[in-house]
Amino acid sequence: MTGQQLQTLSAVTMTRLFRVMSRLAVVCGGSRGIGKAVSRLLAERGCRLAVVSRNKDAAQATVASLHGAEHVAFSCDLSKEQEVQNTFETIHRTCGNISYLVNAAGINRDALLLRTKPEDMVALLHTNLLGTMQTCRAALRSMLHTQGAAIVNIGSVVGLRGNAGQCVYSASKAGLDGFTRSLAKEVASRNIRVNLLAPGFIRTDMTAGLREEDAAHSIPLGRFGEPEEAAQAVLFLLKSAYITGQVLVVDGGLQLSM
Repeated sequence: MTGQQLQTLSAVTMTRLFRVMSRLAVVCGGSRGIGKAVSRLLAERGCRLAVVSRNKDAAQATVASLHGAEHVAFSCDLSKEQEVQNTFETIHRTCGNISYLVNAAGINRDALLLRTKPEDMVALLHTNLLGTMQTCRAALRSMLHTQGAAIVNIGSVVGLRGNAGQCVYSASKAGLDGFTRSLAKEVASRNIRVNLLAPGFIRTDMTAGLREEDAAHSIPLGRFGEPEEAAQAVLFLLKSAYITGQVLVVDGGLQLSM
């Protein structure tokens, strides 16, 4: 065997070893906001990332910015069952078993209920609630074969407390609370943990239209949170081996004043 062949064999062996040793994390909505911050943090901690986004270019740009290699971008509309199923089958086939699933994809269309269009209600519920249900179901078969697997769903403090002008959004996020707790009970015997993160005002595209100086008056800590701060909380839930079926509020104390 030539020296070049030995080098090639060594590279292939190291790649396979890296895949075995590193955990595969799937981040839905991983190309922006909290999801992007989670992708970056998990990559820094040695995970292989599958970044899922409706926008393929955005997913690819995020993957290109991540620390390390072996990261992959996927385009998927999470509100469509067959797309979700096909995407997760491809992830499992090409990347291996899933260790972590983070559901950070979400949309928001604020309006009083009387002014909310039926199509907006459907879009919110399909993306924020049904989409998360579908990704969890699609990922679970793969996660059954992984030690210490964990799911973190991203809800909202509004889903816990309610807010005028956000009836449908609040309902979609409140639904994640019940879903997360129920799923945690279903899969605990297989050592898969499921938790919910409930952020308050985080500085992302979703809060870009708000005047921070006005909204911050209702936050005891006096400011919006950073996506990286929410990502640290997600990492805590993914790594904490004795926490499941819980809601972690990351809101600077906002809930105290609601």
